[in-house]
Amino acid sequence: MVLEKMALVGDALSHVALPGIAIGYLLNFNPFIGGFAFLFVSAVIIWYVQRITKISFEALVGASFTLALAVGIIIIPEIELVEALFGSIADVVILDAVVAAVISVVAVLLTRVIYKKLVLAMISEDLAISKGIDVAKTNLLYLFLVSIVVAVGIKIVGTLLVGFLVIVPAIAARNLSSNMFRYTLLSAIFGVISAFSGVLLTGYFSDVPPGPLVVFSGIAIFAVTIIIGRIKKITV
Repeated sequence: MVLEKMALVGDALSHVALPGIAIGYLLNFNPFIGGFAFLFVSAVIIWYVQRITKISFEALVGASFTLALAVGIIIIPEIELVEALFGSIADVVILDAVVAAVISVVAVLLTRVIYKKLVLAMISEDLAISKGIDVAKTNLLYLFLVSIVVAVGIKIVGTLLVGFLVIVPAIAARNLSSNMFRYTLLSAIFGVISAFSGVLLTGYFSDVPPGPLVVFSGIAIFAVTIIIGRIKKITV
């Protein structure tokens, strides 16, 4: 998302799930199912409208985000709204963590399958088409995978926090990366460190929920990578 200059798309897309989460709470079924359903349907609609109108993904996701947020806030109770936005990572059970890990691994493997097509389309869509790549279907699959990952993240950490985890670890990794492998590895490491350190810090700041502490940890990592990056440029 960061390399395609769509970081804020990942953040905004996470909020599209809010009406589905709200309906889940309202009708007493798993909010994750409702959130994923809204994410997937929205991704398909965004993909189709972008394909026929050529309007940017950023604009379409922005429009969907604002509409979904407005609808979600209207129909979701205040208590559940806080949990939906920041999640309750300290209360995650082992089953949730295992399911999230399995789905994430499958999503990563599928992303690797279409990785070269995505990169070529990112460089030049016309070149990708000339190579026989169906750019439209590749983008749809990409949005589907993003929707799955975002939905899993919402189940664990809420919509605001998943937006943070989509953006900040990736841009921190970019400050220190010279190739794609290093970028991918550091993104994952920084995301894990941010999440675990935020949870651990709740033991020292019991009055503060884990969500904001995860954000503070991630921003601290990002700040350090900026300093390291500047030092490298000066010493080279």
